[in-house]
Amino acid sequence: MSKLTTKEEYADLLSRYDAFLFDCDGVLWSGDDLIPGAKEVLSKLRSSGKQVVFVTNNASKSRRSYKGKFDKMGIEASESEIISSSYAAAVYLKDVLKMPADRKVYVLGMDGIEEELNAVGIQYCGGTDPDDNRFLPALDFSSLQSEEAIDPSVGAVLCGFDMHMSYIKLAKAFKHITRPGAEGPVEAGKKGGGCHFILTNDDSTFPAKGGPWPGAGSLSAPLIFASKRKPTIVGKPHQPMLDTIESIYNLDKPRTLFIGDRLDTDIAFANNGGIDSLLVLTGISTVEDCDKQGIHPKYVLDSIGNLNV
Repeated sequence: MSKLTTKEEYADLLSRYDAFLFDCDGVLWSGDDLIPGAKEVLSKLRSSGKQVVFVTNNASKSRRSYKGKFDKMGIEASESEIISSSYAAAVYLKDVLKMPADRKVYVLGMDGIEEELNAVGIQYCGGTDPDDNRFLPALDFSSLQSEEAIDPSVGAVLCGFDMHMSYIKLAKAFKHITRPGAEGPVEAGKKGGGCHFILTNDDSTFPAKGGPWPGAGSLSAPLIFASKRKPTIVGKPHQPMLDTIESIYNLDKPRTLFIGDRLDTDIAFANNGGIDSLLVLTGISTVEDCDKQGIHPKYVLDSIGNLNV
């Protein structure tokens, strides 16, 4: 682990790699505040012919919406350069799990997940549906006991960040992933039976202004505890996210650097995937955390803005 502090070390880093993969929250911005110098560093990389990709576990927004944040921040970015855990989860369901066209995904999440499922042509229910975003009368389960309440065409439950998490959503998702045969195959032309259980990510906290706040992993914990099922986790630091990135971009791993602010997601993701890693100290993790967690980046930098030299 090397702490970069000089202009010569910064220049050597920039020349050593051709592709730079960036986490966003805590690296390029914190909440709605741009990290000083971040925009200039990105422009410098582009002008030097470097490949830039943005990789985020944030599942609350679609790539289209996320691009809107880049635009607001004055950062150049195209949708094709953005990989979010909501997009990776949709691609994983479509291309890896081969979700049948006549089966639905039950969503515990926000409109970002729904937009990405729409983009790949997967049907869904739950999510932002007003009927699933309301309170139930105390100990009244009658509305969950009708045949229509638990849709048998659901073949997957996808859980992400949801600021409108409700008991109804948890109850319906629980019923889907614990029904008879739920851990079996999801078949076209059938009802019930197999049901995939997917998390966009398992981040314990979310780095927004005033945070950290409980993240998608914390919100999915009740469902995992109740169902006793082990979900497939798509986002960092897990392999499906890297599989998605590698399927889209032609990366030369020895010439690729991942830059993040969190050891257990960003740095572990890079280390596990055979990519060099750089920890910036403008977000969640500190240098002291490296030994505590047993996760060590190749490089440490106070701020991405330091590279603007």
